[in-house]
Formats: sequence, structure tokens, C-alpha cells
Amino acid sequence: MIDQILQQQGGFYGADKASKNDVLGKDAFLKLLVVQLQNQDPLNPLDDKEFIAQLAQFSSLEQMTNISDGIKSLTDKTAQQDMLSAVNYIGKDVTASGSSMTKLADYVTPVYFTLSGPAAQVYANVYDGNNNLVRTEKFTSMQAGEFAFTWDGKDYSGNPVNNGQYNVYFAAESPTGAAVFVDTEVSGTITALEQGDGETFFRLNDGRKISFGDIKKVVQPAVIE
Repeated sequence: MIDQILQQQGGFYGADKASKNDVLGKDAFLKLLVVQLQNQDPLNPLDDKEFIAQLAQFSSLEQMTNISDGIKSLTDKTAQQDMLSAVNYIGKDVTASGSSMTKLADYVTPVYFTLSGPAAQVYANVYDGNNNLVRTEKFTSMQAGEFAFTWDGKDYSGNPVNNGQYNVYFAAESPTGAAVFVDTEVSGTITALEQGDGETFFRLNDGRKISFGDIKKVVQPAVIE
């Protein structure tokens, strides 16, 4: 019955929206129900069971809409609270999971890597922002532990590359040829924060971006008197 009325009420509020989105809002649903009652055949009125079922559908729709609105409101408030809390990180020195480097003139920010075991060979592959491999460096006979990788900012030919953001990815082999796990970290001072895709990001003083969830350590910068 509602489908027939919906077809007849082409200019009715909510009807066009329903035909385009295949979803009726609760206001449109209620108005269609009223129109249905106004247009029912007096000699063959709407069956009470069918009417009750349609009212139940409306009640369910309204409850789901209210729940959806409540969840959205809670999510918005949580995001605002997270942003206010994140402001306290500005000016702090942090260590976070990551592999990004920034080249500024002759200086490149270091990346720290940790070998889970001794490695016969370690390869450091540097990529630009377009995922083009610009340089590979090889190290041999390294023990388990933490090391700092400092790239000289040059490509395979020894030419300086453009300033900007780069990433380094490591691959390591043990003396027996087995893969060695490599963990990487970056560090810097947080100077700004931003939100995107439902997540909070921080900007370091050299322009690198890290995720809030990747932060491992936060330190208050020492005050030198």
C-alpha cells in the first residue's frame, strides 16, 4: 500500500528523496502513513495488524535514528576532547614508531633502528615521496641492538636530492640467511597538531608527521639555565 502511495505522490515531501537514496527518513515515513490513512477505502479499511506492523516499523526507524544521532554527538565530543588533550603535547620531545626523514639543505634527520638479532647484512633503502628508490646503503656484521641511520642526502650518483620528506626501509639477514626483524623510530619536538580521517596527527619541528598512536615516549625538554 505504501509503495503505491509513494508512486502516486511523486511530488510529496520525501518521495523524491526515497527514490534517489532508497531510504526513507522518519518524517517522510510518518507522512506517508498519514496519507495512506487518508486514502484508504472506507469499504475495505486497512487491516489493524498491518497498521500496527507499520507503526512498529516507524518506532524502530525513529529509535535507530536517535541512536545514530547520539553516537555521532558522542564521537564529535570525544574528538574535541582528544584535540584539547593533544594540545598539551605541543613543545614536548617525543619518540615514535616511524621511518620518515626530512632533508633540509645539507642536513637529514636521523632514523633509529633496532636489530632483534645479529645480522650479516643490513640494507637501508631510501625512497622519495613518490615511492621511487633513490639510494641503498649496505652494512655488514652488525650485532643486535639500537643504531642510528644518517643518510647523506645523496642519490646513487652522489648528487644531492631535493629537500623534502623521505622514508627509509630496512632489510636484514642473519649469518645463516634468516630474516632479522628491524624496528624503526623517529624523534623530534612537536610543534603542531591536526586531525584527519578520525585520527590525530602531530607535526614535528622538521615537518615530519606522526600519528598519536605511534608515540612511544614523551619528554619535557630540559631547561638550560
